[in-house]
Amino acid sequence: MSARAIDEPHRVSSQLELLFDLTFVVAIAAVTAQFAHGIADGHALAGLVPFLQVFFAIWWAWMNFTWFASSYDTDDAAYRLLTMVQMAGVLVLAAGVPAAADHSDYRAVTFGYLIMRIGLVAQWLRAGADDAASRRTALRYAAGISLMQAAWALRLVLSETGTLPPSAQLPFFAGLAALELAVPRWAERTRPTNWHPHHIAERYGLFTIILLGESVLAATRSVEGAIKADEVSGSLVLIAVSGLALLFALWWLYFLAPAGEGLSVRRHRSYLWGYGHYGLFAALAALGAGLEVAVEQTGHDLNTSPLAVCYAVAIPVGVFLVLLWMVHASILARPVIHPAVTLGCVTMILLLPLATSRTGVPAAVAAIAVVCTLAIIVTIAPKPRARRAAALAE
Repeated sequence: MSARAIDEPHRVSSQLELLFDLTFVVAIAAVTAQFAHGIADGHALAGLVPFLQVFFAIWWAWMNFTWFASSYDTDDAAYRLLTMVQMAGVLVLAAGVPAAADHSDYRAVTFGYLIMRIGLVAQWLRAGADDAASRRTALRYAAGISLMQAAWALRLVLSETGTLPPSAQLPFFAGLAALELAVPRWAERTRPTNWHPHHIAERYGLFTIILLGESVLAATRSVEGAIKADEVSGSLVLIAVSGLALLFALWWLYFLAPAGEGLSVRRHRSYLWGYGHYGLFAALAALGAGLEVAVEQTGHDLNTSPLAVCYAVAIPVGVFLVLLWMVHASILARPVIHPAVTLGCVTMILLLPLATSRTGVPAAVAAIAVVCTLAIIVTIAPKPRARRAAALAE
């Protein structure tokens, strides 16, 4: 269980990592569908906190495995079997999403999380036993993760017995989440792990694609329902095409920055970059829910207003653009997307829903897609100085 080299050439995601990611497709689809139901029923704000809490569990579980695998992916039989244990935990967690979102029942989510932690702690103990140079770091990880899992189990017991009042449950959750984020910083104070910057960048990129794919799936479910009900209209076609164009634009913007190179040069900024992706990933998952409701409202009367539906699309897009600039700025000397472009696009996107009463939801979604497309054009278009330099070179 020796650590892999930081500068290992041609390091890419393994087939096991890709299979592991597929289990998260189920979990993300579950939490996105539940949030979409909340938006459609007019309870978007009430459903936001459970959505963010469950998504934190999903994201943090994926994060823990991803960074460990970047350092210690030995791909032997024990490693594969312990990874399978973690995959089983993800599926249990996904099964508990509806109960957590609808009734604040986190028993299945906590149990799934426990299964995942058993596999991960065993992996760190193996690393501690075999890698003498990083033994203290590995044992710190194992101890920190075990203590945090005990704390999550205690929270569940206190909530189920009524000892922890409802008003204190959210602050308690936030405190435990903050302690979870502190475990890697504490563990790696003795010796940093050998994570591979280009491998990490690729893993995050693949998870971004999974979230974008979930948005496509969410919108497709509503389109399929409209086709079965023979309710296909021009508005449905417009919003479906606009939603696809919007997701394509966000994909383009995300992959404009060379994250692998940035992480190689600024490894000390990895926490800002990695943790910043929580909000970015959550925004993409919320966008999937918003697009699903936006497509659904073209043929049905929902309990929520068209303005709320538009903001269910606009706010996640705005949050995504802001956080995308922030995570890029944390590892790049000069952000690829200019701050003025980000600010201008976010301002327009948040103002567009105000015209929904006159334009309708499909037109608003189309306009949001156009704004994101303009951000790409402005960013990749050659600047006048670059054009003059190219002309002189010729």
